[in-house]
Amino acid sequence: MRVAFVSMLTTHHEETPVTRRTRRIVRYLSERGHEVVVLCAKWWGGDVHEFEHEGITYRRVTDEPAARGFASKLPFALRKVGADVIHATNTPPGQVAAAKTAGRFLRTPVVVDWWDDVDYAPSGYRRAAKRADLVVAPSQTVKTRVREHGASESDIEVVPECIDTSLVRDADSDERAQLVYARHLDEHANVESFLLSLAELRDRDWSAAVVGDGPERERAERTARDLRIDDRVTFLGALSDAELVSVLKGAHVFVQTAEREPFARNLLWALACGCVSVVEYQVGSSAHELVEGRERGSLATSPQEIAERIAAAGAFDHWTDDEAYREYDCENVLDRYVDCYERVVANYGLF
Repeated sequence: MRVAFVSMLTTHHEETPVTRRTRRIVRYLSERGHEVVVLCAKWWGGDVHEFEHEGITYRRVTDEPAARGFASKLPFALRKVGADVIHATNTPPGQVAAAKTAGRFLRTPVVVDWWDDVDYAPSGYRRAAKRADLVVAPSQTVKTRVREHGASESDIEVVPECIDTSLVRDADSDERAQLVYARHLDEHANVESFLLSLAELRDRDWSAAVVGDGPERERAERTARDLRIDDRVTFLGALSDAELVSVLKGAHVFVQTAEREPFARNLLWALACGCVSVVEYQVGSSAHELVEGRERGSLATSPQEIAERIAAAGAFDHWTDDEAYREYDCENVLDRYVDCYERVVANYGLF
């Protein structure tokens, strides 16, 4: 199958959850013999229209990542690809409308991979949701938001994030911390709730680590100092997946407190590594979906409740691998995209 990926930004522009998700899908399809072309803003040097990197073909739509210009030129770029299906990220939403305009002319269905919808006007996201032939969402929480934008229930498929469970099986344990928080430290990270819960437990024996970097790291470190727990909390910065897995296998408890999380992939890593996981419920986060009904997971609504759940976690044995989460291995998850493509293509009468 020939798939045209529409993503103005790639990991070569910036590393974000959505660009990394797109990269995983692109690599997976390419490694399994599908023809993949990524239509994006130029990120490579020189005056060439097309650039191949690590076996993936990238085609320039615009020289710079400008949403309006990208959307206006996208239909012409898609016409040259001759794809069986168009896969577009939902941000910027204008690229979805442009992809659908081209798809209607080319008789090519459009699958929209929906992550978040906070960067552009709601009207743009409403148009994107209604024009997609199928929307893929990473969680039920995001699926609900897409429905609120006007997409029908039958036109939304949940395909979660995935992990490489072989890392969990093979990695060594790094036992530097018993309690772990891991996320990009931006305005939605809410790492303060984790630190406040630790302060509630200052009379107990524990060590903690915060994994991640970002604009809020300095404020988080200052909060740890103000709470007088900085001697027991280590800020490890950004880690690779393999490094994170080692830390999680050595830990006993993982705490998730972020206020906005389309899919809590670091929490998934922690659960797969056997961590007892505590999730602070947030309206804008899907993290609760991963622990509901799980014996080694629980919900909390305040730092005090988080502290209570951490204390109770001592009743659980220490695990370094939970086979219940093997279903999230990339081998199992990413092939569901092919099922989505085949379904929408069949509806266009091509199969």
